[in-house]
Amino acid sequence: MSRPVLVLNGPNLGRLGSREPDVYGSTSYAGLVERCGALGEELDFAVEVRETNDEGELIRWLHEAADGAIPVVLNPGAFTHYSYGLRDAAAQRTAPLIEVHISNPYRREEFRHTSVVAAVASGTVAGFGIGSYLLALRALAEEMAG
Repeated sequence: MSRPVLVLNGPNLGRLGSREPDVYGSTSYAGLVERCGALGEELDFAVEVRETNDEGELIRWLHEAADGAIPVVLNPGAFTHYSYGLRDAAAQRTAPLIEVHISNPYRREEFRHTSVVAAVASGTVAGFGIGSYLLALRALAEEMAG
């Protein structure tokens, strides 16, 4: 039986493919969902990819993951830099949580250099485009194996 994994995305990530393709690449959100699902099957994960522009909804999804001991790949988007509510929800995790960023925040504006989530995540993968998600899923598989 496949292990459930949530891939959670914050604001503006549903616009992948059309949003600043020079920064975020040309893969659409649907392409992200497809690639995560395909790798999930290979890793024996039942991957569910979600996206919201609503901070409260993202927090509720993290609570759901904590209550169900569900591993999470989290791209908090702009919430990365200032959402202490999101950070506190991520801190309640009961399974691995990997923070993901498509771009490398340290190559961008200074305000993007701070993540309030990083200190409570199992790890962070950033700067590899959509591949960051795939690396994070592989890292989850490794961490859960032992």
